[in-house]
Amino acid sequence: MNVKTDTKERFTVITPKEAQLPVNMTEELRNLLLPYLQKGIPHIVLNMENVKAISEEAADEIAAIQQQFYEANSSFVICCLQPETEKVFAQKEFFDIMNITPSESEAWDMVQMEEIERELLGDN
Repeated sequence: MNVKTDTKERFTVITPKEAQLPVNMTEELRNLLLPYLQKGIPHIVLNMENVKAISEEAADEIAAIQQQFYEANSSFVICCLQPETEKVFAQKEFFDIMNITPSESEAWDMVQMEEIERELLGDN
């Protein structure tokens, strides 16, 4: 999978360069994202600005990956969903259970707020 990686001070932005995320890319997606849980900066912003279409299975996989991040007290925020991709996430009702923001800067804010929350609750 072709991606752009941008490491910030407190999180990493992963931007797939693929226009489509079909079902056969779900394992590749998992293998790309999950190793970040073992890194010093385990928080991820998944920027989906280039993804024009996504399979339901790939959306399910992203939801499962996000859950694994939260179980490990790490942030995983999705941003910049394109209309067709947004429809799939909406049909799966993921907007109620996932952190999805309209822009990358809002995703950064979400990661920082979650980090502060974890510090205040003593989970970090």
